[in-house]
Amino acid sequence: MNCRTMRVLGMAVAMLVGGMMTQATAQATKAKAAASAVGGVETPSAVYGQMLKLLSTEIVAAAEAMPADKYDFAPTNGNFTGVRTFGAEVQHLAQANYFFFSEFGLSGAPSQEKLKALKSKDELVQALKDSYAYAQKGIDTITPQNAFIVTGTGPANMKLTRAGAATFCLAHSMDHYGQMVEYLRMNGIVPPASQQQNQRRGD
Repeated sequence: MNCRTMRVLGMAVAMLVGGMMTQATAQATKAKAAASAVGGVETPSAVYGQMLKLLSTEIVAAAEAMPADKYDFAPTNGNFTGVRTFGAEVQHLAQANYFFFSEFGLSGAPSQEKLKALKSKDELVQALKDSYAYAQKGIDTITPQNAFIVTGTGPANMKLTRAGAATFCLAHSMDHYGQMVEYLRMNGIVPPASQQQNQRRGD
């Protein structure tokens, strides 16, 4: 084996070892970051904010997925007397999101009358987006110090706190998202969130 061959071989070994060390270092860094997160403390606004972002993204996508001419759809095959149409579901969510954070001292909320007057898909989807942006503003004000201070009264004379209002908003959104998903599927539409899951399974 001549000197040139030995040098080339040495360089190849060095590159291989260097790559392995770099990969090992990256993995160790990720493991250390994950370990440091366990047992750490998150702020209430961060916890609620992450959940709201995830849920609102799926809900808005569902609202956008339904064609405009189906916004007046409501199921009829069964005992569905008096149920909301798909558009009314979107409208109700927007109205409720503003209500949940109405005692947070925020500005910029439209009147309930204005929200009730919305009819078209474009108007309702925009109102939904705006209502979640408003909800996020409310969540951003939640601190460990004020999370459980009573801010007002909710349904059934329940005392509302910032943490309680945020929780109620999330639970309410999940409830109506489930109904929106059923309406989409009744019209042969796979909800966008389900499409993404199916794509990930296929990858």
